[in-house]
Amino acid sequence: MKVLSIQSAVAHGHVGNSAAVFPLQRIGVEVVPVHTVNFSNHTGYGAWRGPVMAAEDVRDVITGVEERGVFPQVDVVLSGYQGGTGIADVVVDAVRRVKAANPSAVYACDPVMGNARSGCFVAPEIPDLLRDRVVPAADIITPNQFELGYLTGTEPTTLASTLASADLARAMGPSTVLVTSVERPDRDPGTIEMLVVDDTGAWIVRTPLLPFKANGSGDVTAALFAAHHRQTGDASIALERTASSVFDLIETTYRSGERELQIVRAQDVFAHPRMQFTAQRVR
Repeated sequence: MKVLSIQSAVAHGHVGNSAAVFPLQRIGVEVVPVHTVNFSNHTGYGAWRGPVMAAEDVRDVITGVEERGVFPQVDVVLSGYQGGTGIADVVVDAVRRVKAANPSAVYACDPVMGNARSGCFVAPEIPDLLRDRVVPAADIITPNQFELGYLTGTEPTTLASTLASADLARAMGPSTVLVTSVERPDRDPGTIEMLVVDDTGAWIVRTPLLPFKANGSGDVTAALFAAHHRQTGDASIALERTASSVFDLIETTYRSGERELQIVRAQDVFAHPRMQFTAQRVR
């Protein structure tokens, strides 16, 4: 399997491509990373250095990859943090060109905007571009619960309302919606959930909630889910594998006392997930 991954990169720590590439490689996936920003560190520190890549520069890199004859080999186009406002058109155009070269390729979009605790942390124009231009071109999207609400103009909180919002998102174009960071009022205390919805049904998986904010965990989640889904064609299996690996990654990081994801230390959990969580069918 080969993934063209268009998202941010950092020198220190693990977010964007700096979070997604190594876990994908550890499950046997070839990755072609294209960076939308090249920062010293993620923006959660409050200060960072480095450039947001110009849309034309990102397009040039993608075109160079195309010129090497890579596009027919690409199985998944993955996008995350977009940086500048011109990146949306670049991503959608890349998806079109990849699918022309390989009609079986799929596009997995992580519509990165923000989260319930921090609010939006992208440029003000980005959420509308994601909703109106990018998400309709996707086959898979992986919003968190906050982002799902923005995309659909709803307030998903309960299981029923989150399922309804996922259906609205699917009506926009994507056939598969993975909702991360689901925190419904009636869930078991000390837990957090992920929900996936596709044409065949809906499944939810519950894991312990650790008292730790793990920047980049959503990027790992999106990458692993897209790859597992492409490999298996089964949303529930992809959900179980992803939840298993990501929980063990976060727990390893939490126990280490480090701020940044311990992706290298936890590398075996990607290649050999424990499968300690079972997805429950909810529809």
